[in-house]
Amino acid sequence: MPPNPTGRIIQISTREALLKRRLRRHLASLGFSRTQNGGLEAPGATKDIIRQLHAPQRKEILRGQSEFIARQLPKLQEYFASGTDVCVEHIRPRVERVASGTWQAELFRLASLTWSVPVSSGFGRRLRYLVWDDNNGKLLGIFAIGDPVFNLSARDKHIGWTGNDRADRLVNVMDAYVLGAVPPYNMLLGGKLVACLIRSRDIYDEFAVAYGDARGIISQEQKKPRLLAVTTSSSMGRSSLYNRLKLGGIQYFDSLGYSGGWGHFHVPEGLFADLREYLRDTGHPYADTHEYGDGPNWRIRTIRAAMSSLGFKGDVLKHGIQREVFISLLADNAITILRNGKGKPKLATLRSAPEIGSVAVERWMIRRAETRPEYMQWSVNMLPQLIKASYSRRQVGLNNKVA
Repeated sequence: MPPNPTGRIIQISTREALLKRRLRRHLASLGFSRTQNGGLEAPGATKDIIRQLHAPQRKEILRGQSEFIARQLPKLQEYFASGTDVCVEHIRPRVERVASGTWQAELFRLASLTWSVPVSSGFGRRLRYLVWDDNNGKLLGIFAIGDPVFNLSARDKHIGWTGNDRADRLVNVMDAYVLGAVPPYNMLLGGKLVACLIRSRDIYDEFAVAYGDARGIISQEQKKPRLLAVTTSSSMGRSSLYNRLKLGGIQYFDSLGYSGGWGHFHVPEGLFADLREYLRDTGHPYADTHEYGDGPNWRIRTIRAAMSSLGFKGDVLKHGIQREVFISLLADNAITILRNGKGKPKLATLRSAPEIGSVAVERWMIRRAETRPEYMQWSVNMLPQLIKASYSRRQVGLNNKVA
């Protein structure tokens, strides 16, 4: 029998109605309301509200990771410290690059689940690191840098880029999409130490080895990139972690202002999968164009295409939760090179990771231990509950960042 186009139209129409209803219910459950022009209005911008907005996403991730947690937590818990394991004045930070398929990669993955806001898995070029305390062999923190988003007005304005400049030189910039200390080091301002390690000679050199001869994914041009700058953004509005982050007379991060409040964290994975299926049924190309070369904004483009096809008024992707944007310049003349594409990086103020760690321990962690001894109450046996909790930031004083 020939296909029945009327039946297919009815099927797609029914799916549209169900998707609309599901999306409206989900946004309402998070506390979002709609403005007269159809835009979203968040229930507030306090840190507690932001955590609650992310809570369904985090629960969904934890459900998906439940088998991994059950399998790996008993094996890897020994690498996390209790407060009594930490001798603050003798902390010796060391960075270790994480290779895929290793137990270190599993440890990185487990540690990222302690964050109160879900972390990105990154895209494109990626370098992941564990930060160890070599005094006791315990994990101090983690960080990862990956390809930056293409459109970031605060960054581009600060550098002084035109559209062509950005397309040509963005290869020299990365974004810290995971960054933070784990308990109990986060209670000792360990997050500041981890942030400073991004601007280290170790990371600059490892980037050169890993990607110095790489070709652009889209252009296929060999641009010989150098790591000149790393951007990042706070997950909780204004950041106390990066603001005025200066160590030994060196500025490690500068604030560039705030993002415009765009993103997709409030569209859960299950709903996103159904939106893709709907686009696939209608023959839309964005349903499956997610390979390298399609760009890091594919998810946003896909959601926007589905919303347009569904006839939604306003832009669901403008959630209104702004993030403070920061930049760390690894070369003293980084802005000049990024702006005009010429020059040799001046690295006179770039310190090694051990040097940075030593100064950071003296500058922040010893002082914090003297005034805030609560870190001693943290037990590694509390780790399972920290991971499984919907959010526990107030309970354990987390000082982490996500992208």
